[in-house]
Amino acid sequence: MARYVTTDLHGCLHTFRHLVEGVLFLRPSDELYLLGDYVNKGPDSRGLLDYLLQLSARGYQLHCLRGNHDQELLDAARGRKHLAWASQADRTLTLQSFGVKAAEDIPEPYLQWLDALPYQLDIPGFTLVHAGYDFRLPPEQMRTDWHTMLNIKQFTFDASRMQGRRLLHGHVPTPTAEVKQQVKKLAGSISLDTGCVYRLNPELSHLAVLELDAFELTLQPNIEPPYFITQR
Repeated sequence: MARYVTTDLHGCLHTFRHLVEGVLFLRPSDELYLLGDYVNKGPDSRGLLDYLLQLSARGYQLHCLRGNHDQELLDAARGRKHLAWASQADRTLTLQSFGVKAAEDIPEPYLQWLDALPYQLDIPGFTLVHAGYDFRLPPEQMRTDWHTMLNIKQFTFDASRMQGRRLLHGHVPTPTAEVKQQVKKLAGSISLDTGCVYRLNPELSHLAVLELDAFELTLQPNIEPPYFITQR
């Protein structure tokens, strides 16, 4: 059995599917942990969700966390108009993938799946979360500050809060060279978001997957058909 972690798929279905089937050769006995942001920005949000649901239905061990973009799409679909949801270009790509004109028209099974996603997960040796924690908060509050756990972009890591576990997160696109260094140094906190969706940025444009027991990093380049996205 192998344990893999990746994050920030953003509708990059072709890239993720190739990673799963052509690089990892994922087996039903393996565990695959995903740290959120399945939708928005990229070309096929619905196709990506469909593929995740198919893998689970086929008996693969997927453990999916909630990301800020998943929450934003859910908020928009539930009519919480006061909350921001992506750029106009992002919204267009996402809605086109679902074949609808408004977020409220996204089929309910997808929304129920998003609404059931947990915010964090502790597994042997690791704590998993989408963005990170505010380590300045009291320990019990730190682990229940949902907005921060989905959205924080900078934090000062405090290993004493982790009970011996490393922290793995995504959310902020990080150059592949920097992620390689974090893994090589066995850092206590590692960002695995290498900005796959940003296909025009050569220092990003990869999915990073970490095999937890061998602590080996694999970088899968973006192989999506061309789609609109600005350079970051």
